[in-house]
Amino acid sequence: MQRAPAKQRAPVVGTRAGGRHGNDVCRRTEPAMARIEVIEGDITRLTVDAIVNAANSRLAGGGGVDGAIHRAAGPELLRECLANGGCPTGEARLTKGYRLPARYVIHAVGPVWDGGAYGEARLLAACYRNALELATREGLRSVAFSAISCGVYGYPIDQAAAIALREVGAFAAPGQLELVQFCCFGEPVTGAYRRALTAWEQTAR
Repeated sequence: MQRAPAKQRAPVVGTRAGGRHGNDVCRRTEPAMARIEVIEGDITRLTVDAIVNAANSRLAGGGGVDGAIHRAAGPELLRECLANGGCPTGEARLTKGYRLPARYVIHAVGPVWDGGAYGEARLLAACYRNALELATREGLRSVAFSAISCGVYGYPIDQAAAIALREVGAFAAPGQLELVQFCCFGEPVTGAYRRALTAWEQTAR
């Protein structure tokens, strides 16, 4: 007699408040899958294998989270970045973390928002995929993303968050990453990523 296929289990969902670096919301899938979290806090203080910087194409540092990461890591980071010779939009480069708690920095260059008709969504999705591919290629288990393109690059936050969760959710297969965090600054960005996480969970059930 043929055996009926086992019913697929829905993701396990948990919430958390008062995290180590600020209030956070945690969403967990099955134990073998990567855990995905949205937190509000300072990405330069996170003890993970790699943090993902919202970099410019020259990898020369700048304002916002990019500048904060460079200041926290020290001048050695800029020297290594400049030696890499830049990074095209949609791609990512790996450097050491230097004075950061994170071992590495993945520099992902997001698109500048120009109305959405110039491939911005494709390029932003590529940032997440390329960053995750770099992380797994290096054998990293925990990665924290900044909100790529959501600052001065002007990408609509809700759209950017939906792309981020879609790409990370598709990549978070068993046996690869154990933890992926989205480290957000300010309630508007944090709220958008929380909503995107909830929406992704509903489609992943």
